[in-house]
Amino acid sequence: MTAHQPGAASALRRSGGVWIGSFRAMASPCEVLMEVDDRRDARRILSIVAAEARRVEEKFSRYIAGNVIHRINTSRGGPVAVDEETARLLTYSQQLHAMSGGRFDITSGALRRAWLFDGTDRIPSAAAIREALSHVGWEKTSWDGSQIRIEEGMEVDLGGVAKEYAADRAAALVAREREASCVVNFGGDLVVTRPRKIPEPWRVGIEDPGPAPSGAARVIHLTSGGLATSGSTRRFLIKDGVRYGHILDPATGWPVPGAPHSVTVAAGSCVEAGMLATLAMLEGEEAEPFLAAQGCRYWLYR
Repeated sequence: MTAHQPGAASALRRSGGVWIGSFRAMASPCEVLMEVDDRRDARRILSIVAAEARRVEEKFSRYIAGNVIHRINTSRGGPVAVDEETARLLTYSQQLHAMSGGRFDITSGALRRAWLFDGTDRIPSAAAIREALSHVGWEKTSWDGSQIRIEEGMEVDLGGVAKEYAADRAAALVAREREASCVVNFGGDLVVTRPRKIPEPWRVGIEDPGPAPSGAARVIHLTSGGLATSGSTRRFLIKDGVRYGHILDPATGWPVPGAPHSVTVAAGSCVEAGMLATLAMLEGEEAEPFLAAQGCRYWLYR
């Protein structure tokens, strides 16, 4: 999740036989497509989805003072006890760290102090990267399943999993209340609550990852499960003809060499799809062999 901005009011419109609700959360455009007829049903579903998106953002954004992430990041080396939901996300992040050989690391946000990706071609100095790296490393933390301790100067950032988690959570809440098929879409990471009543899939467009986007590069038919995209299509810098994407290797402090511009994965849930897309990006040149070995549907652009 990027810098927090208060969510704007939601909007609701009818198009193509479905209701489309839209709002902003987690610094992303969000929407929910609903296969319902009644406007009141659509408004109720939209309110559930928007409320859950904003709840997750308020709780887990590193930009919001007073929440659990802020308490951890300002603990100055002291222990912080966390609730069950936060514990699940921290444990999941620990599992991803192990699965990726340390490439997925929720403490790697410190590298943003060196790499700004601010539209210039500025490459940080070796000294700046070394300084940032001194505050990176999940192995430096202490996590026992209910209490976490991080070194002073370190920080954790659950932005790599929170948006997908929020989408799955919102979809589950809707599915418990309504039998209608819905697509919950948070900034391009999405999940379908259940198959549609009509024998047609939901059509989802993948954005053109080129330097001058011209709309959807591909349309995917989705009947169930989740879809997530990871990439450096919008955040990169070019120096002396070399492109540096914003996906950083926490072992070196440098952008992952050979990483694709964009990876989209379809899986059983948005969290699973996001995990595979992110781990593929961190594999760099080996992204496609990694995805092929998982047996999942994927779309990769270089």
